[in-house]
Amino acid sequence: MKKTVTRNDIIEAISENVGLSLSDSSVIIEEIFELIINELEKGNEVKVSSFGTFSVRHKKQRIGRNPKTGIEAPINARNVVTFSSSNILKMNFK
Repeated sequence: MKKTVTRNDIIEAISENVGLSLSDSSVIIEEIFELIINELEKGNEVKVSSFGTFSVRHKKQRIGRNPKTGIEAPINARNVVTFSSSNILKMNFK
């Protein structure tokens, strides 16, 4: 059974590997996530070397179909966050 890594798992790993307290590790993770979110909200890309790039993509309004009923319905325009992994990260999974 595959395990999902949670925010708390990351905080505990930082605490154990770096030697910081859980509360200090939590603050670091929250600041990192907040920085990424703020930059994406401004429309900027966030590139993490050897990991990947987060960016915002605008999707236009389109017509979709309910797979259960087959009824067409409009899907509103929206912004979505995308992640593109770096070549170095991709090489680790070949």
